[in-house]
Amino acid sequence: MAFDAFALILAMLVLGYVFQRLRALPADAGRTLNLVVLYVCLPAAVLRYAPRLQLEPALLAVAAVPWLLLGATVVLVCLLSRWLRLRRDEHAVLLLTVALGNTSFLGYPLTRALIGEHALPYAVVYDQFGVFLMLSTFGLWVLAHYGGEHTPTARDMALRVVKFPPLWALLVGFTVMPEHPPGWIEGGLQRLSEALLPLAMLTIGLSVRLTLPRDELKPLAVGLALKLALMPALAVLLVPLLGLQGEMARATVLESAMPPMVTAGALAIGHGLAPRLAAAMVGYGVLLSLLTLPLWAQWGS
Repeated sequence: MAFDAFALILAMLVLGYVFQRLRALPADAGRTLNLVVLYVCLPAAVLRYAPRLQLEPALLAVAAVPWLLLGATVVLVCLLSRWLRLRRDEHAVLLLTVALGNTSFLGYPLTRALIGEHALPYAVVYDQFGVFLMLSTFGLWVLAHYGGEHTPTARDMALRVVKFPPLWALLVGFTVMPEHPPGWIEGGLQRLSEALLPLAMLTIGLSVRLTLPRDELKPLAVGLALKLALMPALAVLLVPLLGLQGEMARATVLESAMPPMVTAGALAIGHGLAPRLAAAMVGYGVLLSLLTLPLWAQWGS
């Protein structure tokens, strides 16, 4: 990992956390920055890199990996929940935070920093056709099933997918966006996409909670071990079986090693599902991943 990118990640995380503790920014600053990243920076990154993708069967394998890992997550979390006698809400939080990784906010900039710019389109495929669709389907089902809401209909899920801006950017990138657009468009997209890393890290710093739930140490330890160690290890076994090689395989493994998604933790907290555990999974997951992700990025290099 380039030292400057690593230093920027740490600096923006710390700065966001300091701002949070000092209440230096408005209470909804994190949400506002999150929307800027979601509606501006992420689509710009997708538009910049999606046209470089060559549509090929191997991309289906990249998109299949998160779904296969989702199946493994459901089985393992169910078994471990019974063994450890976890509460129903703890079980739900582990389903969400182990299955759903931070594959966009962290995944895009870290893939570029740890592997290289040419690997970023594969991270986009993993995120958009894997994790995002899982959040919009499996994630909604978990929240409804364990949070006491009405079960989402197929229409609810479809509307959530249709309203997601980066997905529209991906469709534009695959269809009408040229690989080498005019200079003024390329320059604008470059500047907006380069803002993704600092703004995303600042947003995470404003959002993470480093509370230590002493009565929930077991599910916390199990959840982080599954997310940061076992899932990428399973991905390492899957990629050769699916015929993935080179940067495509490395980006897939790295995306599978991303820490729990901030949005997944926030949704769990908002639905009253083990709030301290959800916050700890996200907060400690981000910090520990700064140690584990460079190691997983070395696989296959």
